Amino acid sequence: MLRRRMGYADPSSGKDILGNRSLCFIFICAFGLVTLLQQILYGKNYIKSAQQFSRLKGDETGNWTGPVNFSDDGSLKPARNGRKRYLENYDGSYEYNSTACRELRQEIMDVKVLTMVKTSDLFERWRNLQVCRWEQNKEETSNFKMSLSRCCNAPSFLFTTKRNTPAGTKLRYEVDTSGILPITTEVFKMFPDDMPYSKSQYKKCAVIGNGGIIKNTKCGKEIDSADFVFRCNIPPINEKYSADVGTKTDLVTINPSIITERFQKLEKWRRPFYEVLQNYENSSVVLPAFYNTRNTDVSFRVKYMLDDFDSQRGVFFFHPQYLLNVQRFWAVQGVRAKRVSSGLMLVTAALEMCEEVHLYGFWAFPMNPSGIFITHHYYDNVKPRPGFHAMPHEIFNFIHMHTRGIINVHTGQCT
Repeated sequence: MLRRRMGYADPSSGKDILGNRSLCFIFICAFGLVTLLQQILYGKNYIKSAQQFSRLKGDETGNWTGPVNFSDDGSLKPARNGRKRYLENYDGSYEYNSTACRELRQEIMDVKVLTMVKTSDLFERWRNLQVCRWEQNKEETSNFKMSLSRCCNAPSFLFTTKRNTPAGTKLRYEVDTSGILPITTEVFKMFPDDMPYSKSQYKKCAVIGNGGIIKNTKCGKEIDSADFVFRCNIPPINEKYSADVGTKTDLVTINPSIITERFQKLEKWRRPFYEVLQNYENSSVVLPAFYNTRNTDVSFRVKYMLDDFDSQRGVFFFHPQYLLNVQRFWAVQGVRAKRVSSGLMLVTAALEMCEEVHLYGFWAFPMNPSGIFITHHYYDNVKPRPGFHAMPHEIFNFIHMHTRGIINVHTGQCT
């Protein structure tokens, strides 16, 4: 009040001492300078890329109809930053070792962990890679199999056998580590003499997951042409689904929870379960009988039931130490969960039993790579118990292994 009556004025009121206007002017000048430098550099790279583009071989560019960028060295790159990178219309496939495919594979390998990118970006990189013909990388595959052999050794320890689990010894459970099962004469008689499979016994194997990604793929014939087919948890393979998933089955897992929930632990009528197994012809079945103490009795009942029906079907039990080793192996690869999925168990075993491994029906996202919603399973949309498996991390590892030429992951239609 006193200042107003005396006509007091702030001597700096009319000046902008490094105020908003000065800072704004400096920012505009800096922005203009950066933009000018970008234009100069872009112009040089554009001319250089155009010159090198004219020297690119026809087999690497002739079929490429999607939008592309060129790096400073003139190599082919799919367009980024909002421009569509998915190469929708291409004529044929690129060779595995072409420049384009090496760079598309590198785009996936650059994603070291799943949390590095948005799911949509991972999908896009995966879709782009589909223009490349898959080819097994012998060196990568051999090295991976050697690491599995040192850690897990499926040809010797996939199942409990009379050789690796002698009578009179004690078997420690996988999870209930305080629980110990004495290998009595009766238990010992249920084991096979030795492992029924050997190292790299089969040339081409197919491991079939139950994901909705396999619906409408028409992969049934391709799956049935494999030398050995693995399936998870007695899924339906009747006429309604066979065109997509095939019918051939050599080994199928059975989760004891299925027997408990659907077949009353086999404590009452057993024929309905026996008839379900008839869909898999002469395939062998394998159960995690020694995962915990609850699984043992119901798993043994499967063996008793098949013996009662005079079935010649092989019944095997996963060796608990093998499953522990598999769990530890994949934990190092970033798959940290209470338990690896049945599918990952089979893929791990297949990598030691087979020369070449193909995966169908493996996906862990509610949308397919094109962004279209899919059901969780190909036969229903029942979600798993949350937090038990780490499915997205399993699939992320499979995508990397496909990119490295170790396994072939099929997520599209079969021709």
